[in-house]
Amino acid sequence: MATQTLEPASTSTRQLAGKYLTFTLHEESYGIDVLKVREIIRLTNITVVPQMPAYVRGVINLRGKIIPVMDLRLRFGFAETTGTEHTCIIVVQVKLTDGKATQLGLVVDGVEEVLNIAAADIEETPDFGGEIATDYIVGMAKVKGAVKTLLDIDGVVSTGALKDLRLPAASSPAIQAK
Repeated sequence: MATQTLEPASTSTRQLAGKYLTFTLHEESYGIDVLKVREIIRLTNITVVPQMPAYVRGVINLRGKIIPVMDLRLRFGFAETTGTEHTCIIVVQVKLTDGKATQLGLVVDGVEEVLNIAAADIEETPDFGGEIATDYIVGMAKVKGAVKTLLDIDGVVSTGALKDLRLPAASSPAIQAK
């Protein structure tokens, strides 16, 4: 019976094993599934879109396609900072709540590397208490003596942000109705 209890946890961490793009935010290290990453670009001019939350920086024109851009520092509640030569935009593919996929740019402090993380190096997200939402954290990886927080990027943007990101595509009466 005890073996059955432990099996689902090991199965879930086994499913998390794989390649992750790691990046820094606020001097901490995070990782996202490399299959979600489309490309990494230098920080470029971002066109501000009115009435967006502070963490939605605006949109960029990436080879003729308009991509919304979210500042992960602000999304996670960290202080805003000026960009450095390492600041960049990670363009990811996210799934909207209606099931459609779209590209989204994430402003990060810097990209580290692509790591192949084994299941044995991933632990489940610790319980921080009932009031703290951690749905967007899929696990904690122990790599080279450091802890890297593994993110479900769909979860990071789905907690209210996707509704906001869809506003620029809406017709102007819908924008005014908000």
